[in-house]
Amino acid sequence: MSDIDTVLVLNAGSSSLKYQLVQPDSALVMAHGIVERIGESEGRVELVRGDDVTEFIGEIVDHQAGLSKVFELFSDAGHDLESEGITAVGHRVVHGGPRFHRPTVVDDSLIEAIKDLEDLAPLHNPVNLLGIEAIRRLLPEVPSVVVFDTAYFHGLPEHVAAYAIDRELALEHHIRRYGFHGTSHEYVSTRTAEFLEADLGTLNQIVLHLGNGASASAISGGRPVETSMGLTPLEGLVMGTRSGDIDAGVVMYLKRAAGLDVDDIDVVLNRRSGLKGLCGENDFRALIQMVDDGDPAATLAYNVYIHRLRKYIGAYMVTLGRTDTIVFTAGVGENNAKVRADTMAGLENFGIVIDTERNAARSREPRIISTDDSAVTVLVVPTNEELAIARQSVEALNDDR
Repeated sequence: MSDIDTVLVLNAGSSSLKYQLVQPDSALVMAHGIVERIGESEGRVELVRGDDVTEFIGEIVDHQAGLSKVFELFSDAGHDLESEGITAVGHRVVHGGPRFHRPTVVDDSLIEAIKDLEDLAPLHNPVNLLGIEAIRRLLPEVPSVVVFDTAYFHGLPEHVAAYAIDRELALEHHIRRYGFHGTSHEYVSTRTAEFLEADLGTLNQIVLHLGNGASASAISGGRPVETSMGLTPLEGLVMGTRSGDIDAGVVMYLKRAAGLDVDDIDVVLNRRSGLKGLCGENDFRALIQMVDDGDPAATLAYNVYIHRLRKYIGAYMVTLGRTDTIVFTAGVGENNAKVRADTMAGLENFGIVIDTERNAARSREPRIISTDDSAVTVLVVPTNEELAIARQSVEALNDDR
């Protein structure tokens, strides 16, 4: 694909930083790890290289300190990160707004542009920038590339992207459906076509990215025609701590009746809602155990989650007209057989029939979980956003030369 040997992929959060050292041509992961609890009195840095796992426990004051410690762990293991042949650093940035819809090489003007988009993603873009700024100081000679979470959905049909609000107000403030998890949806839909040995240009797919954050997309011929997230990652499916779809009137009501201001409501809908809001738990493994134990709040939360998911699948089947595949991916989608079974239950009249044994089998590889005679092929396809970011970073640098 290119002469770039290795890409360091960074995904910065507010108090954490995930990283992966990957060869984009071969998809070989040379190392990966995480920096956790940044800014707390006791943080943790992990480096996984093959079967070897090393870690540091101690204070990590900021993202640059965390990355510096990663470099130290590599050096202590006999692998100087600065000598690993890294020729690009790929960064995930959540919101590209109306302007950015391609992987973009980082320079000072891009940094300022991402800052200008903070109002569209106040929980994400500022912390994504921390990783970019830290690596620019540590590896100043290595080019960085930003891959935007919204990029894949930039070309949504206008009638899908538009909200039915005052048009001038929407245009002035760039209010539209942007969609998120785009890197994952693009990778998984492409990987599905490869796995099935089918032409991506002829497939109609529904992709369900189910993690702590969750989103659905309808993809026709390799192009997205619908997605569940909107102006922000709050819209759509029920998530770990986010409400998903909600009557906008709830926002005004909470202000008037509960006396909450905008920031308070933001916290409620983004951090105290979803599964956590309904039952106090957003870890899906713990949630399922609570359901199995008969906890009524957990049972309600789970049922709300499945109901919303099925509703989107139904809507997207109508949108597509013909559905060839339904694909589960991300942490919950890949690992929770119960969610997959309950989501697909009773849909035989729509040509969807799940094979119980296939669904229960665990694997890290793409696999079909529907029966051989199911009209719609249902699959589990593990996502690999890091590999997708690495490859898109390579392409951006090649285009920039």
